[in-house]
Amino acid sequence: MSVLDAPRGLHNVVVTSTSIGDVRGDEGFYHYRQYSAIDIAESRTFEDAWFLMVEGRLPNLSERAEFSRTVAPLRVLSAQVREAVASVAATGPEQPLLALRTVLSGMPGAVPLYESTEADKRATALRLCAVTPTVLAAVHRLRSGQEPIEPRQDLTTAQNWLFMISGDVPSDAHARAVDRYLTATIDHGFNASTFTARVVASTGSDIASAVCAAIGAFAGPLHGGAPDRALDGLDQIADLADADSWARTKITAGERIMGFGHPVYRTEDPRSVMLRETAQQLGGELIDKAAQVEKVIAAALADLKPDRKLYANVEYYAGVLMELCGIPRSMFTPTFACSRIVGWCANIVEQSADSKIIRPIARYDGPEAPQALPAL
Repeated sequence: MSVLDAPRGLHNVVVTSTSIGDVRGDEGFYHYRQYSAIDIAESRTFEDAWFLMVEGRLPNLSERAEFSRTVAPLRVLSAQVREAVASVAATGPEQPLLALRTVLSGMPGAVPLYESTEADKRATALRLCAVTPTVLAAVHRLRSGQEPIEPRQDLTTAQNWLFMISGDVPSDAHARAVDRYLTATIDHGFNASTFTARVVASTGSDIASAVCAAIGAFAGPLHGGAPDRALDGLDQIADLADADSWARTKITAGERIMGFGHPVYRTEDPRSVMLRETAQQLGGELIDKAAQVEKVIAAALADLKPDRKLYANVEYYAGVLMELCGIPRSMFTPTFACSRIVGWCANIVEQSADSKIIRPIARYDGPEAPQALPAL
């Protein structure tokens, strides 16, 4: 058997084919199916992009309305799930994503993918995607000493998310800003969590198990985003005049500046550009400061790391946008998960059509074997 050494981290290794989307890092472009993801985020809605992931095409107005009517009742938690949420909120993992993973792992109906019909897969995926924001918002409120808020059937995903967190129906501007963020982060190539979901799906396991595995990967500090930590960095810069020295100190110390750099993009992150413009439409001192600090940090990185092209990534302005819309910092990454689960489920369903299990090998570099067993 021939063996092929892959680069560390499987960098630029093609492992399968997908019709869901792609990232073209050198161009600063990514797409869902045949459409620019940014075009969808700016001109359509999260529900439209969700429909595209499920159906493979964008909906017309009547199809959007029907899809919204289908999803709305799926957001409501059953009595069994409510009990699980209450238990996890009281005694479960502190990190909201891990609390979500615990709840979803106990959801009923864990049917192996190879035993599920296409209709069953679609129904299960829709239910998991719809219920995720409700679970996360309920855990947050319970841990804040507040009662969970029921989702409203007349509100969109973005509106419901803000409503279930705060108890107030959001302004159109805030709802539209969050809708753009959710739409722009549904899918982004074969990132670690998406690949993890597909590995589990390739075994024939159930959709919930694959989603829970993806959540575990997503919760890792190197993957799930750091919009709260990027914002923490902004907090550390009390005055714009301090930004350059702050950045240079971190760079020369070998510390990572959260919210800058991306493993794929060699240009500006298109999500960051869109979110910056969206946040600027909301206005305020925070976005003004963030835009000015971005320029200073980018200049310092270009000066001290001239061999690398490092720009603000999606996390930088995601944190700013969510802060402006009143989302607590502890819920920044969970907001990301409310979107990305749609992409995970699309990839899980697509992978389930391939009967070949994903089974790479590792190169052993331990002690020489076999060796005699030591005497007792």
